[in-house]
Amino acid sequence: MHLTGSCYCGTIRYSLNLSSPDDARTSLCHCRSCKKAFGTNYGLTAKVPKDAFAYAAGCRPKEHAADNGTGAVIHREFCDNCGSFILEYGEAAEPHFRYICVGSLDDPEALPPKGEFFCSQRAKWMPEVPGVFHKQHIKD
Repeated sequence: MHLTGSCYCGTIRYSLNLSSPDDARTSLCHCRSCKKAFGTNYGLTAKVPKDAFAYAAGCRPKEHAADNGTGAVIHREFCDNCGSFILEYGEAAEPHFRYICVGSLDDPEALPPKGEFFCSQRAKWMPEVPGVFHKQHIKD
């Protein structure tokens, strides 16, 4: 499965090569950190193998690394021109995975959500995603 994506202005382009859609785990997260990172009521990312992701030749994203409020350092890569969020990863995931911003995919419907996290923090007006797993907190 070959997917492509970009930032809003098109300066940053990337490709994603998966053996199957099962190689990606797309999750809708309602935690405070995701809300702030995405500037919305939730974050939607797809966890993919690091080796499945590649920036197009010449693309150089900007990186921001900071404590996400839990003591874990999160690295976020984005376009320095338009500010579009492309991906993130924590120190533990760095050698193995990338969390791609699903909205940056050219076909975001290619990787639908398989689950929701921090459902206890979901906006009251937002319905559950049907047919996927739901966790109230990350540890339940």
